Amino acid sequence: MIGTGGYPSDLTDAQWALVEPLLPPPRTGPKGGRREKHPRRRIVDAIFYVVRTGCAWRQLPHDFPPWQTVYWYFVRWHDEGTVVRVHDTLRAQVRQAEGREAEPSAGLIDSQSVRSADTVPAATRGFDAGKKVKGRKRFLVTDTLGLLLAIRVVAASIQDRDGAKRPLLWARLDHPSVRKIWADQGFAGRLADWTAQILGRELEIVRKDPGQRGFRVQPKRWAIERTFAWLTAHRRLARDYETSPAHAETMIRWAMIGVMVRRLTRSRPATRPGPRPLFRAAL
Repeated sequence: MIGTGGYPSDLTDAQWALVEPLLPPPRTGPKGGRREKHPRRRIVDAIFYVVRTGCAWRQLPHDFPPWQTVYWYFVRWHDEGTVVRVHDTLRAQVRQAEGREAEPSAGLIDSQSVRSADTVPAATRGFDAGKKVKGRKRFLVTDTLGLLLAIRVVAASIQDRDGAKRPLLWARLDHPSVRKIWADQGFAGRLADWTAQILGRELEIVRKDPGQRGFRVQPKRWAIERTFAWLTAHRRLARDYETSPAHAETMIRWAMIGVMVRRLTRSRPATRPGPRPLFRAAL
């Protein structure tokens, strides 16, 4: 198999210019460790390829760096908090580009149950009886633009009122300017009292109109529904494949990084590097 030009998931020059300065400085010599063999941009493009296409790490095309190297960087940048820092910096830039303050004053919370692959440990998956889904559940807190503020991935059997507490707490600690959060009826009841008493924040329930049948876009909550649509457009996120829930959260952050860099550069020419050197896979 011979690799040729770029992939649609590759970052453009303008997008890479946003991401590159946010990554840790590369190792350059003996005192800083062994010199890095593969360009950072190819590592990042390979991660985006996995997120967008849903392929297994071992099935990365051979014109990317070896899959073991790409996965090592994925885990390293997860463990070091690099992905969170890149994501949060870009979120502030998107908000400011939209004429908003860097930190939001209101948010949204919702959950999404997704099926999991057979490789997901049984201890970290469950059955959502309401959605009839066996797998995991994603709890997201976003701002009113639909940009991610907090995330937690748990077994699908966890009830909304229980699984929401931790992401609400994280949103309270990381974004103290958020004073009000909107949620749907699945979060009604004791959770609203807990949010007010423990977090000192208001959780407002957006209820359906009396007599409503079928799906209808809810006011104030539509932005987080759009965020879930953004995520499931990435094949790696249409199902949960990650062994660790923490790595599943990092996959979601990578998807949102891609969404945000496209948003920040959508008015610029989509220039990508020319064809890469050809590598012939070993037979």
